[in-house]
Amino acid sequence: MSEVEHVLAVHDELGEGPVWHADEGALYWVDIERHLVHRYHPASGAHAVFDVTVPITVLRPRQAGGFVTGTSKGFAFWDPATRALEFIAHPEADRPHNRFNDGAVDRHGRFWAGTMNQHDAAAPDGCLYRLDADGSVHAVASGFSVYNGTAWSPDGRTMYFTDTFRRMILACDYDAAAGTIANQRPFAQVPEAEGYPDGHTVDSEGYVWSTHWGGWRVTRYSPTGQKERQIELPVENVTCCAFGGEHLDELYITTARSGLHEAARARQPLAGDLFRVRVGVAGLPTYKFAG
Repeated sequence: MSEVEHVLAVHDELGEGPVWHADEGALYWVDIERHLVHRYHPASGAHAVFDVTVPITVLRPRQAGGFVTGTSKGFAFWDPATRALEFIAHPEADRPHNRFNDGAVDRHGRFWAGTMNQHDAAAPDGCLYRLDADGSVHAVASGFSVYNGTAWSPDGRTMYFTDTFRRMILACDYDAAAGTIANQRPFAQVPEAEGYPDGHTVDSEGYVWSTHWGGWRVTRYSPTGQKERQIELPVENVTCCAFGGEHLDELYITTARSGLHEAARARQPLAGDLFRVRVGVAGLPTYKFAG
């Protein structure tokens, strides 16, 4: 395993949601607080930034082109070619303090995304929703503080997500045909000294890679929830990770400056930047939203 590489100095306030777009050979991610979407093409070094005017918190490619997203105003489609944002459903319109936070697309093309309370992150107001290709929205689970993650085991039978302020990564049984979950249970508990579990991904060996907000690290957990290794970062708020590159063996890591006071920002000049580690194992492919 190689050392942590500092890829781009983007100084994101809240860098989040990296996703590899295999068709383009590019990594996309967002800065939630500055309402930005980044696109980085490693082969050429090209880096583009899009101002999307509202907070996009998670995005995944669509089969029809562009992206499906979770935003502060519900689900939406976003097209980087036209820069148009098309809102399609807002399941929590009656809860203005809530916004979407994280999510992913399953191998059947359904978009799963969860919410959080923007005013009180510890409040158990977060819900998990499933957006189907026909545009229907289904509430699947509730009671999360800050919903994070969303990833599946290589065989598709286990789904992982995170309840951040409970410092817990959860697992559940996943029925891929029906798009339902059951038997929700603890997978890993993060000690207070290691911060809060944030976004995560799963590799081709079934191990879960979880980032730590306030913890300066990424942890790789075995399929049974045991720590297998930890990667230290030079910044405190490590937000999310995703596999990318031609062989999906490069772990891209987003970070944040948000929540750091002036002195902490001075001590962490790379906070909010994009990092990469070649970890010696491949990730799983990104699936496209079927709608």
